[in-house]
Parts: sequence; C-alpha cells; structure tokens
Amino acid sequence: MYGGQNSRKVPVVSLAQETPPADYHALSTRIVHAGLALSICVQLATSLIMQGPSDTSAGDLLFQIHRYSGLAALTFAFLFWAILAFRNRGTDAAALFPWFSSVRRKAFVNDLTNHVRTGLTGRLPAYDETGPLASAVHGLGLLLMTAMAVSGGTYAMEVWTGLISPEPDGSLAMSIHVGLANLVWVYLIGHAGMATIHHFTRSAPLARMWRLKP
Repeated sequence: MYGGQNSRKVPVVSLAQETPPADYHALSTRIVHAGLALSICVQLATSLIMQGPSDTSAGDLLFQIHRYSGLAALTFAFLFWAILAFRNRGTDAAALFPWFSSVRRKAFVNDLTNHVRTGLTGRLPAYDETGPLASAVHGLGLLLMTAMAVSGGTYAMEVWTGLISPEPDGSLAMSIHVGLANLVWVYLIGHAGMATIHHFTRSAPLARMWRLKP
C-alpha cells in the first residue's frame, strides 16, 4: 500500500504466446514439410522454362522433372494430411482450419486486425507460431498445395489412361492446375519472405522447421 492506494499489479494479457520450443514440430512433420516445399519449388521453377507435351511430343527433360516432382508433391501432401490426422504434437488441426468454429473465426479476425494495426505503425507484428492468423495461413497453404498437386496428378492420370491427349489445352484439370500455380507463387513468396524476416529478427529461426534432428 502506498498513499492508501492498492499496489497490486494488474496482469497484462498478451496476444502473443511464448515462442514454441525448438522441438515444437515433430520430426515427421518437418521432413514432410521439407519434401512438400522442395517439390513445389521444383515444380514452379521448371514450369517457367519447360517445353510441355503435345500430341506428337512427350515434353522435354524439364517437363519430365516437373511431372515427377509433381507426383512427389502429391505424395508429400497426402503424407502431411495423414500426419496431421494422427500426430500428437504441433499445431492443432482445428487451428489450421478455423472457418468451422465461430470462436476460432472471431479469434482469427481479432488477430488479423491486431496485425494490420501494428503494421500500419511501421512495426513488425510479434510472431506467434500458434496464433490464429499464422495457423490459418498455414492451413490455407496446405489446402492450396494439395489442390495444385491433385489437379496436376489428375491430368497425368487422364493422359496415362488415354482419357485425353497429352495436349493440355482444353483439360479442366490442367486449367485448374495452372490457375492454382499463380496463387502458389504468391503464397510461396509471401510465406518465404515472412519466414526470412522472422529468422533475421530472431523471432523464429528457420532451423526450427528445417532441422532434421529428432
């Protein structure tokens, strides 16, 4: 008591939780994340300069790399979903897809609003790996990568089974695949850019997700 006033401190509630420990993500999650990310990067890079298939050509070497890296991406995407369903460590699946819960949607909107307000002041928002916004962005990324891999895999299966010709023009699956690729570019640049910023500001070292030690 000072001057008759109650000196008890009022607890301050922080919107940012403590940074998760280095082993927050299980090794299986980190391996599949790396495999999916690298295969998607190969897909995007080869798509810029490859010569695709036609009725008279199976495509050049870069297209073959593009095709098999796409099958790898599809495999890693399904493995990611399997791990997400059965893992006991890491971000909760419901947090990755908050759209089905009014409570989680409200938390997402509040977190997004706080990020925008902080950004408008010229400051970098505090990084919270388990926060509603970060979790939802990761969930959208997984959906996007999966959809692109599935659409590409569907086109490949249609060609291999003789349902359509190798010429991609007119293929619904390929039209979806190409459209999603543009969104994947945006996501990859934004996601990698923010990860790099947080790495150099020491709020989230890249080694947390990219190290291969258990």
